Amino acid sequence: MSTAPSRLSSHPGRCLRWDAHSRRWWWTGSAAHAVHAYAMQDAAPLACRLPDAAGLLAHCRSGRVLLGLSKRLGMAQPGRETSARRLRVQPLVAVDAAEPRTAISDGCTDRRGFLVFGTRNVADDGRPIGSFYQYSRQHGLRRLALPVVAEASAICFSADGARMFFADARASRIMACDYDADAGSVGAPRVFAQLDAGASPRGAALDLDGCLWSAQAGQLLRYAPDGKVVQRIAHDCTSIAFGGAGLTQLAAVGAGGLYAVPVPGVAGQADSPFDDHPPQ
Repeated sequence: MSTAPSRLSSHPGRCLRWDAHSRRWWWTGSAAHAVHAYAMQDAAPLACRLPDAAGLLAHCRSGRVLLGLSKRLGMAQPGRETSARRLRVQPLVAVDAAEPRTAISDGCTDRRGFLVFGTRNVADDGRPIGSFYQYSRQHGLRRLALPVVAEASAICFSADGARMFFADARASRIMACDYDADAGSVGAPRVFAQLDAGASPRGAALDLDGCLWSAQAGQLLRYAPDGKVVQRIAHDCTSIAFGGAGLTQLAAVGAGGLYAVPVPGVAGQADSPFDDHPPQ
């Protein structure tokens, strides 16, 4: 049995997510403004064009999809059409409206079902002006008290939701902090893992053993809960997610498309759907 990654789709992208309801992998396009979805039973990946580049995607309790476009969050209801039709995105909230140099770069839901995301500097200077935010129907948009970054990345949460992991994609370390979803508060950041010199932390996901999987240039690394490297897989990608039966399939997406990455004996933690129900 081969242990090398195998390609499932040639569509490049980022922000990979598994949807247990449709049993499909979903990701946003990197070379084109689009959302893609793939399942083994599909003759071809589903595709919908977007009005703008998307830095994040999250599935909602209602079955809709929450998208983070360059400067705003929006809600959409993808269909099953395989044509590259334009997806209608209902605007929710503007992000950094007065700062033209930033765009949404990464994000995921916390265990409470709130969205946590960050921004990046899209200007040539590359200065750290990106921020981290939380968005929910209950509390609206709240800035998290974390240091500014050049490009927010690697956002994910522990199984109990009390620990947040994050990174600056242009720095060689992954950070962690205490996190309180309802209060919208974070503790003092600390270094979770120091990366190889020049390494860039991209997407991240946690498995059931509490290990953090990190997509970096040319490789996937698995970090133990104490931050030590316990596994390396040669593969270049920008985003990873666990899915499939029992969440035992690790998938990765990047410039080369969507790949299945065999990781025998490992299962991932399920995403919490975004709570898009009206607040009580």
